[in-house]
Amino acid sequence: MVKAIRITETGGPEVLKLVDVDLADPGAGEVQVKHTAIGLNYIDTYFRTGLYPAPIPCGLGLEAAGVVTKVGDGVTALKEGDRVAYGSGPLGAYSEAQNAPANRLVKVPDGVSDKDAAAMMLKGMTAHYLLRRTYEVKAGDTILFHAAAGGVGLIACQWAKHLGATVIGTVGSEEKAALAKQAGADHTILYRDEDVPARVREITGGKMVPVVYDGVGKDTFNMSLDCLAPLGLLASFGNASGPVPPFDLSILNLKGSLFVTRPSLAAYTASDEDLAMTAADLFEVMAKGAVKADVRQEYALADAAQAHKDLEGRKTTGATVLIP
Repeated sequence: MVKAIRITETGGPEVLKLVDVDLADPGAGEVQVKHTAIGLNYIDTYFRTGLYPAPIPCGLGLEAAGVVTKVGDGVTALKEGDRVAYGSGPLGAYSEAQNAPANRLVKVPDGVSDKDAAAMMLKGMTAHYLLRRTYEVKAGDTILFHAAAGGVGLIACQWAKHLGATVIGTVGSEEKAALAKQAGADHTILYRDEDVPARVREITGGKMVPVVYDGVGKDTFNMSLDCLAPLGLLASFGNASGPVPPFDLSILNLKGSLFVTRPSLAAYTASDEDLAMTAADLFEVMAKGAVKADVRQEYALADAAQAHKDLEGRKTTGATVLIP
């Protein structure tokens, strides 16, 4: 038996329950991982509320680090005792241990702690596909990143600065502005108090930006479009404020033949080769010290509901981990 968070219905944080579950031996192609640290991510709230469908009852969590304790038939790339991490499932990381497909795990290199790996896999790989593939950020680019003091935002600020970009970040408070600047943001905009497109126009000398990265959703969608230069790209990768409502595609034409995409980590790491490449690139910039994990909150696994309340209440900054 292992302790795990399970939900039997969708809803608020109160539906998260710590229960005992039976964990079978790993099947063919699987390994069993004893978790030492578990990543908390906004996408977890989407599964909890039902915004993203999942078979109920189910576990939550897509990201964790730990140690291989059992190896299933046919697995040769991993052995007992290996330190590993994953950031794209299987669902159920909120647990003391879980079986996972061996081909979806990556070995954690020496010099990277379990907490940092658990905090960086999903968010770090998200930053990778956004900055290196959805729109390939180049030296000299000026980019806009919403929620720059959030988990993905602080990683993206560091990485974009490492690539030579000028980073504009929106934040909700002066405290969060300071965090974003420490991570490499050149300019911060208090989105509750300032006219974001007007400030972007001022910062860019009227040119606006070629890309906006928006994990907020409904509340920022229109302002994001207004910050783009002609032919610019809006990468809408999250729904922290709720899903973007339907809109008239002709708006994209009127605002300068704009592009909008709704990318996901699952799609960008669907193949084993893409997953390995993405994780390798992430660990490389971590090894260089160009991108650092910023674990600012730790909760016991049993306190997952409180962690969700704080995350949705925007009381957290940087990364958060659950400790089994």
